[in-house]
Amino acid sequence: MDDHERGIVSPGADLEERDLEGALRPRLLEDFVGQDRVREQLSLVLSGARNRGRAPDHILMSGGPGLGKTTLAMIVAAELGAPLRITSGPAIERSGDLAAVLSTLQEGEVLFLDEIHRMARPAEEMLYVAMEDFRVDVMVGKGPGATAIPLDIAPFTLVGATTRAGLLPAPLRDRFGFTAHMDFYDAADLELIVARSARLLGVELEADAAAEVAGRSRGTPRIANRLLRRVRDYAEVRGDGRLDLRVARAALALYEVDERGLDRLDRAVLDALLRRFRGGPVGLSTLAVSVGEEPETVEVVAEPFLVRAGLIARTPRGRVATPEAWEHMGVEPPQGLTP
Repeated sequence: MDDHERGIVSPGADLEERDLEGALRPRLLEDFVGQDRVREQLSLVLSGARNRGRAPDHILMSGGPGLGKTTLAMIVAAELGAPLRITSGPAIERSGDLAAVLSTLQEGEVLFLDEIHRMARPAEEMLYVAMEDFRVDVMVGKGPGATAIPLDIAPFTLVGATTRAGLLPAPLRDRFGFTAHMDFYDAADLELIVARSARLLGVELEADAAAEVAGRSRGTPRIANRLLRRVRDYAEVRGDGRLDLRVARAALALYEVDERGLDRLDRAVLDALLRRFRGGPVGLSTLAVSVGEEPETVEVVAEPFLVRAGLIARTPRGRVATPEAWEHMGVEPPQGLTP
């Protein structure tokens, strides 16, 4: 199951949604909301590089989808006044693919490599040399007679992004001079993001409606902006165009996103865990069958947020509901069971 197929609370995005996001992205570091520590550290790195008149160290950003890694990569290029080249790990299938990108970079250009952990291993090894020595070794010929011809490339700054930092080989991680981890956003920062997006979309958003959208956004700006667009649609079609608290709640209820950001699948998993299995422990496969989903869908799509929200705990014996889960779902524990 593709992450974006999850629906309205998926942190992933397809190409169409990424195009829509483009109009809402901040262009400069001072306009970027949240991630205060990362923003301050990155500001020092970029300011120091500008003062020295040199390209900054290579930058690695890790964290879940939808937290702003692509936006920060674009901001890095804008702050440096440099061109930006965008590609992704899955698009680099062979070392020749990477060589073709690197050999055409201009001096000082920023190369954004999304999902860098999914790059082919031969390309990774070529990237080591390119990052350190600004050189690629192009193989000419095949078999025992193959010859490596060194090709100098223009000094550049690599901005790598990954949702799975643990999958990056140590030699690659070590070549980044600055590493930033993107955390989930708190409600106050998400309110600012939603309010800013509403202004850019040209809609009138009341403060309590902004708080409502932010509170259901699972700590993720991408989800916050998506929910805002759905609330806007509801207001324009079934209201007078104003986004107030009543409209926000009605729209989010229609799209089955509850006050904690849980959607239909999340609640189905919790309902099965509580009502059918007395709060657990229960194995992943059994739980998945009970909600009519594949085990991978439950583990990858639903579980991470339920665990982070403190509604499910993973134990060696299986998944267990927390006291918060019983309370949130409004289900009374069975007689003699203390959640």
